[in-house]
Amino acid sequence: MEFTQLGRSGLKVSRLCLGTMNFGPQTSEESAFEIMDKALELGINFFDTANVYGRKTGEGITENIIGRWFAQGGGRREKVVLATKVYGLMGHWPNESRLSALHIRKACEASLKRLRTDHIDLYQMHHIYRLSPWEEIWQAMELLVQQGKVIYVGSSNFAGWHIASAQESAKARHFMGLVSEQSLYSLNDRMIELEVIPACKEYGLGLLPWSPLSGGLLGGALQKLKTGRRTSDDVPKKIAEQRPQLKAWEKFCRDRGEEPADVALAWLLLNPIVTAPIIGPRTMEQLTGSLRAFKIKFSKDALQQIDAIWPGPGGEAPEAYAW
Repeated sequence: MEFTQLGRSGLKVSRLCLGTMNFGPQTSEESAFEIMDKALELGINFFDTANVYGRKTGEGITENIIGRWFAQGGGRREKVVLATKVYGLMGHWPNESRLSALHIRKACEASLKRLRTDHIDLYQMHHIYRLSPWEEIWQAMELLVQQGKVIYVGSSNFAGWHIASAQESAKARHFMGLVSEQSLYSLNDRMIELEVIPACKEYGLGLLPWSPLSGGLLGGALQKLKTGRRTSDDVPKKIAEQRPQLKAWEKFCRDRGEEPADVALAWLLLNPIVTAPIIGPRTMEQLTGSLRAFKIKFSKDALQQIDAIWPGPGGEAPEAYAW
């Protein structure tokens, strides 16, 4: 396993991050335990979750599964760089969601209890909340850091100017601010190349791409459709809309003797701003197969072919649309 620093921080994390969103809804607790044990064996020390994962409001099902796995001991908690999130709906009473100082504090305490730990290594805001001023958010986060309950703070689904605003406010408070941004990013979803990636570069944030296979679309969706293998529920509609691209993509991978999912991950890993794509395996096979991405290399011609199949927005703003 390869390791790198998380943004400008001194924290070392694996270049693949284990996403746990499937734990509970699609992956049984027993299988989740096996996947997490295997991840550590493979050298993956970076686990990502969220208080809302599990698809049952307020229950924190996935966090509870991880907490019971930690409770087995054996150095499991000590070996993991644990990331979770705050923002989503955790109840139907006022102040049980979003980023008020009250909810941040309550949500953190609840996550710590479910995860059976005394601290969260990376506490991420799951979405921007426009009604809470940065003074309020940073005051709440600073307190959690001072109390030792949170070590680093990250964002998720922020725009470039949100990152800039957050960091300038943190700088004025002599606070480190954000160390990472978790964004939708894949060959099929390249919009963040306009402003989010440049903002991460400017402010020293590590980038954690979520849905690196675009919901399974980049993982050999056409072949899976032919063989009857499982894909995401919304993939057939996307296949119909993007069939020419997918045919070209899967032929490109087939000509190189590689699995499409591995090539898609390898492309992300080429970007120096990308810290670790978040892989969300449902099975052990999916977990172990992802390591092939580290062995795939691209020629200049191959990268040009990929760009022709999956064109980005044209580079960074404003040059992508102006001069």
